[in-house]
Amino acid sequence: MAIISKKKEIFPISKTLRSYIKKYDREINLPIYYGDLLRYDNSIPLYDKAGNDTLWETVFFPQGDMVHINASLKKVYAIMKSDGDLSVMDHLIIDRVDLCAYGNTQPFRIRVVNQINDNFDYFYIKNADASRIYGLELEHLLSPNKISYVVNRETLIEEHIIGIPAELFIKKYLGSANLNEIRLAKEFVKFNERCFVRLLGDMHSSNFVIDITPDFEDVEYRLRAIDFDQQSYEGRRAIYLPQYYTQNNPIIKIGLKHMTPETVRQYQREERSNIANRLKVERKRVDDLLSAMKKDTISNLNNIRKLRKELSLFYEEKDFISCENMGELVEMSLEMLTRKPNLYKDY
Repeated sequence: MAIISKKKEIFPISKTLRSYIKKYDREINLPIYYGDLLRYDNSIPLYDKAGNDTLWETVFFPQGDMVHINASLKKVYAIMKSDGDLSVMDHLIIDRVDLCAYGNTQPFRIRVVNQINDNFDYFYIKNADASRIYGLELEHLLSPNKISYVVNRETLIEEHIIGIPAELFIKKYLGSANLNEIRLAKEFVKFNERCFVRLLGDMHSSNFVIDITPDFEDVEYRLRAIDFDQQSYEGRRAIYLPQYYTQNNPIIKIGLKHMTPETVRQYQREERSNIANRLKVERKRVDDLLSAMKKDTISNLNNIRKLRKELSLFYEEKDFISCENMGELVEMSLEMLTRKPNLYKDY
């Protein structure tokens, strides 16, 4: 069982990470910053359609600030969605600004509505955390998913990642007659492997979504991380394996029902091969990212020592012991894709 007992500290953007962000056009000038949204003067709890408290609060701003804030938020959306083409703003309204007060970085979620067809979308404004940026970049480069985000000063803007929250999927859809249990179990194994290889932690059912895509005969599932705060921070290997979170047990039980150890190893092999191929394609950019990460502080010495020991034992590879920081541990973990491509065993 994986449990994180302490709240992770927020790490500022270092000079080396800032250089990487600028080099790959992730930093742009913004018309509004995270601190500007903290000037709200009232809030009310946000409830879902069933009347349940979502733990988000809808915030309200002083009348004198509303025009500037709404116009700025629409500009940010235009930057994210249309490369700054402000003509898309004509039919948009900022319907709601929500605050997640319990979150690690206390993000704001912006709901944008198109007045022509009532279609809506979201994006997020957060206090920038270096851990999260490294996580977003590794997701963008080494997973099948592309991530849109931008940074300015200490403000992070992220697109909304579409999918059904896994905790909701487990409650409402897991017993559906239309559920393809085998495909879901297969995707969980691959998701588990992706998280472990790049050391993304805390992937319990509240921190990933399930994207469902109809196929011509059935449906496909993809599990996508939505919380990257625990990128390469904790010292226990189990933290980086979604299979060890009790919240994920209903999906894990489906896997145990349908898959043999040989099948699991086949899917592990497939996903590790996919990651290795993505790494070849993005080798220069990944090397630049890891270079910044190796010079950065995104964990503490106790966690680094504990994790390198556990990874060394798991991979039967003593070179992990010489790693001095989390960047070097991620680099060594990725190196195992080619150095020990056939190492598959029970976690």
